[in-house]
Amino acid sequence: MNELRYKCVLILAAMIMVAIKVTGQETLPDELTKGSISEQINFINERTRIYENFRAIREDMFQKVSMNFTDSLSGAKNKITGLNNLASALNHSNDSLKEVLETTRRSLGDITATKNSISVLGMEINKSTYNTVMWIIVAGLVTILAIGFLAFKRNMIVNIRTAKELKELKEEFDAYRQSTRIAREKMSMDHFNELKKLKGT
Repeated sequence: MNELRYKCVLILAAMIMVAIKVTGQETLPDELTKGSISEQINFINERTRIYENFRAIREDMFQKVSMNFTDSLSGAKNKITGLNNLASALNHSNDSLKEVLETTRRSLGDITATKNSISVLGMEINKSTYNTVMWIIVAGLVTILAIGFLAFKRNMIVNIRTAKELKELKEEFDAYRQSTRIAREKMSMDHFNELKKLKGT
């Protein structure tokens, strides 16, 4: 019975080696060169075989998927850097708007303390008209400040979410690389043990 099992294992190993050698010359499928990370994982999941809880994957496919993961991580890092720069620019813009608003308020306070008529460019302007114009400017500045704050808040949320997704993607990739390495080592050991058994018989 054991001898029959060994023969089956040897035949299966030979078939896998022949299949790997034959498919080794094939070009990489479009799913691994043009597809998203999810599509690449689905393709590997559907096209690779599982034997005794280990998945066999072509080396060139593994290298391509690994390179694609690295490129995606780099792209995500660049995106995070861009979002951080944008957030910094928005912070600077918010500070500038606050300074302008404070200056406008001080000017408005000084004007309120003056007489009813105000001389502007040699023209006498009614105080209520002048105040109306100033409040319109203040309202515009407050609106711009509110829009800037909302944009900054939204970008911070996107930045946090992107960082979280990047961390999860990195953890998934590390787990996938670890399981692949363990599977390859076990396959090598199983093959080596089978060769030792064959040489021993």
